[in-house]
Amino acid sequence: MSHYFDAAHRQHIEALRQRLTARTEWPTWLLLIGVYGGWFAIVLNSAWLGRGWSTLLLIPLLVLWLSVQHELLHGHPTRWIAFNKVLGYAPFAVWYPYTLYRDSHLLHHRDEDLTVPGVDPESRYLTRASWQGSSLFERSLHRLNKTVLGRFLIGAPLALLALAAQELQRLKNRERQAWLMWLTHGFFTLLMLGFIAQYSALPVWHYLLLISVPALSIAMIRSYYEHRPHAQPEQRTVLNEAGWPWRWLFLNLNFHLVHHDLPKLAWYDLPRVYRTHRAQWVARSGGFVVQGYGQLWRQNGFKPIDSPEHPFQ
Repeated sequence: MSHYFDAAHRQHIEALRQRLTARTEWPTWLLLIGVYGGWFAIVLNSAWLGRGWSTLLLIPLLVLWLSVQHELLHGHPTRWIAFNKVLGYAPFAVWYPYTLYRDSHLLHHRDEDLTVPGVDPESRYLTRASWQGSSLFERSLHRLNKTVLGRFLIGAPLALLALAAQELQRLKNRERQAWLMWLTHGFFTLLMLGFIAQYSALPVWHYLLLISVPALSIAMIRSYYEHRPHAQPEQRTVLNEAGWPWRWLFLNLNFHLVHHDLPKLAWYDLPRVYRTHRAQWVARSGGFVVQGYGQLWRQNGFKPIDSPEHPFQ
């Protein structure tokens, strides 16, 4: 356990890890069963529910699925990487193969590289050279993406375009792992879309454009201001004291510094670990605390929260 925790803090975390809940991981198993069961129930009953209600129910379910996949890649509910991959491979959210998400996200957890463009795979910043070489239109898009409304509207399309460019280049380079990953993901995605076409009242285009993309857009709100450039790595990660609907959708990842410091801690223990020693976490973050996503909307709904250009590298 990290050296910056005092004895009481360490003892509290260790006690949580020894509980029956931590040993069996039953909350995460219930989540898995709930998401799988919910997806099939909604899709199979979409004719009765109607297209509107099916859409409104599936969007948050896919956001929750992305959060569940995040738990799986961090070693929950089992310690077996391959088994967790099987549990999380279902392409409900369509666009990101589980393997790609897992590998890039684990690279993101090198805290000394957080926010650094070209090094942190989840960085939303540009190098000075990239920024200065951008056109006026590109700069406008990047600035818009630094507002909450912009992140919701164009964050997902921009991320998908960047993903396509990066992965197409890997395929052109004949990277074996990329070909295997995309062929496997493509096979299961086509299987899922065929199931939707055969057994639901939802057109495939509707699922792709009006369910999976909006779900990704909502997930983008979580990552809108999770990290900031700072000389001290531990002060680059936010503590967002969000309300319960967001905490549930994001499985408490709003307490993001706690997660980065303790990436093996399960989602259901994050709030307790944070609140029990809140003052220590706030001090460690350098006061990087946000009072929920509503505060971000009020302050930065239309105003960029910072510059797209990374201030140092």
